[in-house]
Amino acid sequence: MSRTIKHTLSSILATLLLSGCATATQNIDMNNHKQTPAVMGLDYRDFQNVAQDMIQSLVNSGAINKQDGGRYVLVISRITNDTMQHIDTDQLVKKIRVALLRSGKVVITTAVGVNGAEDNMAMQTRRDLRGNAEFNQATVAAKGQMIAPDLSLSGKIIQRNITIDSSTQQVEYYFQMSLTDINTGLAFWEDEKVIGKLGSNDSVAW
Repeated sequence: MSRTIKHTLSSILATLLLSGCATATQNIDMNNHKQTPAVMGLDYRDFQNVAQDMIQSLVNSGAINKQDGGRYVLVISRITNDTMQHIDTDQLVKKIRVALLRSGKVVITTAVGVNGAEDNMAMQTRRDLRGNAEFNQATVAAKGQMIAPDLSLSGKIIQRNITIDSSTQQVEYYFQMSLTDINTGLAFWEDEKVIGKLGSNDSVAW
């Protein structure tokens, strides 16, 4: 048997063996917390719980109750990830944004942000369409129509690892958020939520 044929057969056999050992893929119920085992790192349940707690705290504080009954314009500032995990802080922020919009107390601006506009189209359409003879200028956004934000939401996620004994570790995650009045620079609301996890030292938290 030639070396090439032997190599091909060996590759096929290895592939079959690996396929037989692979764990079967299955869907999970994202609303059933008991179905998925707890992990040392942050998962969707942690973000969901923190977002719910933060929103409830913010709404109950009265900080977003506008006196004239209108709605504040909110901009999302920097949400710093100071953990060992490569997490997307937008996962937490999106849940909070959706809940705030549903509350009817604020609207979110995507025209400005820490790293520039979240949605560049608001400015791009102005640059590209104004004066363009192919577009009805009466339908192009006029100057002075954008609304500046009243409030800024910022935050930070911090991780602390504590060795309990030779086999056990405790991991603490601190979720901190602040709501700042842009006009005065004063924080109208702040809160901190802590999630603690206890597990084996062999478990990784990133």
